[in-house]
Amino acid sequence: MIKKIKKLYIFQGLYISYFDRFRKIILYVKIYKRYNYLLFNFCDINQNSMKKKINDENFVRDYLNDFSISLLPNKEIVDKIIQVKNILQKTSNRNGKVLIFGNGGSAAISSHVSIDLTKNAKLRTVNFNEADLITCFSNDYGYERWVEKAIDFYGDKKDSLIIISSSGKSQNMINACKIAKKKKISDIISFTGHTRNSPVANLSTINFWVDSKAYNFIENTHQVWLLTICDLIIGKREYPATDKK
Repeated sequence: MIKKIKKLYIFQGLYISYFDRFRKIILYVKIYKRYNYLLFNFCDINQNSMKKKINDENFVRDYLNDFSISLLPNKEIVDKIIQVKNILQKTSNRNGKVLIFGNGGSAAISSHVSIDLTKNAKLRTVNFNEADLITCFSNDYGYERWVEKAIDFYGDKKDSLIIISSSGKSQNMINACKIAKKKKISDIISFTGHTRNSPVANLSTINFWVDSKAYNFIENTHQVWLLTICDLIIGKREYPATDKK
């Protein structure tokens, strides 16, 4: 009987021992699988991060390269810049003013250029970006006609008009060109993008067109061209911010 009990204890001990070993093996397998899972995920994250970094670098390089191409001068643009410089100087000489309009980002460009032309190039230039004027005219005549009414009220035959419109299809800019023709404003200068033969381009006497559908490319190119005209009138590209008088 005692021998049987001893055998039973030995069997139970072996059973418990093997069970513990088996349980440890399973635990090790789980730990190994978890380790591999974390390791592979970590590698995937690193690879994805590297890919994203490379993709970001390629995007920036391609973006700036394509933008620089849009700024490369050609004879048509150079000739038009010189032509507009002469037009704006003649406008000033006959005591006329430059009217400049745009929507959104183009409105911001018109504000920038009007200040530079007035202050630095000494050509009286006005934009009509005052909130009270825009909201009043838009409320009374409709947004599509507020630029038209501004030109109708403030524009004169001896003035010149600059229209900035990326699409060349904004109705308020189209109406601006039409009222300018009606008021016998002879020089209508437009800056457009997207399609070459847009309504605004076709209503202009001189059109600067950017061959792109990317708004930031178009707007930034417009601004560079306009400020080139400004500096050409001044005759230099480096000058003090204020007169030392």
